[in-house]
Amino acid sequence: MESPRVEQLFDFRRLPTDGFLLALLVLYTPFGICLMLLRIFIGIHVFLVSSALPDSLLRRIIVRAMCSILGMFVSQNNCRQRDKNVKTYISNHVTQFDHNMLSFLTPCHTPLLEGQSGFVSWARGYLELGWMDNRTRLAEALRHYNSLERAQPLLLFPEDETTNGKVGLLKFSSWPFTVDSTVQPMVLTVKRPFISVSVVESSWVAELLWMFFIPFTVYQVRWLPSMSQMDEESEEEFTVRVQERLAVELGVVSTQHTKSDKAEYLKRMKHPAPQAVNSANSHPPAARARTFLPGLSISSLSAEDVRITGMAKQVKEVLPHIPLSVIKMDLVNTKCVDTTITNLLEGRVQFTPEEVSASPSSTSLSSHPHLAPCDSITSVKKAPMDARAAKPVTKATFEKSPVDRHLSLHERKEALYAYARRRYIEKHGLQPQSEDSQDGQH
Repeated sequence: MESPRVEQLFDFRRLPTDGFLLALLVLYTPFGICLMLLRIFIGIHVFLVSSALPDSLLRRIIVRAMCSILGMFVSQNNCRQRDKNVKTYISNHVTQFDHNMLSFLTPCHTPLLEGQSGFVSWARGYLELGWMDNRTRLAEALRHYNSLERAQPLLLFPEDETTNGKVGLLKFSSWPFTVDSTVQPMVLTVKRPFISVSVVESSWVAELLWMFFIPFTVYQVRWLPSMSQMDEESEEEFTVRVQERLAVELGVVSTQHTKSDKAEYLKRMKHPAPQAVNSANSHPPAARARTFLPGLSISSLSAEDVRITGMAKQVKEVLPHIPLSVIKMDLVNTKCVDTTITNLLEGRVQFTPEEVSASPSSTSLSSHPHLAPCDSITSVKKAPMDARAAKPVTKATFEKSPVDRHLSLHERKEALYAYARRRYIEKHGLQPQSEDSQDGQH
């Protein structure tokens, strides 16, 4: 099965696109608002009850019953598959309340990985162990927690981010599988009418209010047999095996996209390159609409592409005989103008020279009666592998000041033209003083 694009793993709009469903939602809205206000009042009581009662089976039954009034339902299948000796549960991640709903089925704790600590994390039901910015230290803390005699099982989400649960799983992080060598996988699906179950960059408060607004949200859990790390199997291989098992059970694709890929995609969507925005604005409105995702301003050209193009133009000014595509390809790897110029001059990059017309920068060469500008450029073009004479002016870093960058480029140009003159003089057997006079005139 073809791997989906990263944007297909998430929902970017809350409301339905189907006209019939949208009309029903509009008719339902007055009732939904009244229901939301009532459920906010009830939700405060649910929070107080859950905070006052000690953690026990009775508390879970009472809170689960009260949550059903809030429209939050949870059910489970294959309960016999649950292994009570396992202390680490692994699940896919769909909403910001997955850990709360799953804790109604079995006592478990989920560590806080990001967000506000203190009262907010406690109120949301997270286990706060610290080390949010260091997964290795967090895994050590969780291993110590699991070693405690009366510690409740851990519920971990290796995707580290919520998805829509429709087409694929994010690549599992391996750190949850360093906590315990035996885990209990569970498959989670979430359904609700009219609107999406989760939307990109929506806060947990907004998600909670939408949950109160909608008639109901159903969480369904299916337990899978416990899985253990085999002998000579690395933690990464164990991670992949569990991910593939969950993907098969969900009927989705096991992708290589990560949480970082999502963040990078959203960054590109929110901050389109200026040149791309101008290009998009020059298109007709209908054409522009096809290039934007619902609710986001996007561009197919990223800021990195613009930066590479600008750097390629600088290299092209110094080495006009080298194809722009070759320059860009090397810049993608080096990210440095001077390093790319050095690679091209020293023959580390193979290319077919382009025909270059005379430029204003080369008019100073025309002062010699036997040396035409095109001849000098052709000399450079035919022997790029021997252009090491220009190497002393190459710098290892890209200057920060625009003035210094201009001088650096000017020095490289002068060195290349000087090399071309020497090649021409050697080829035609001219007198050395002619070369000296040329340098003086230049």
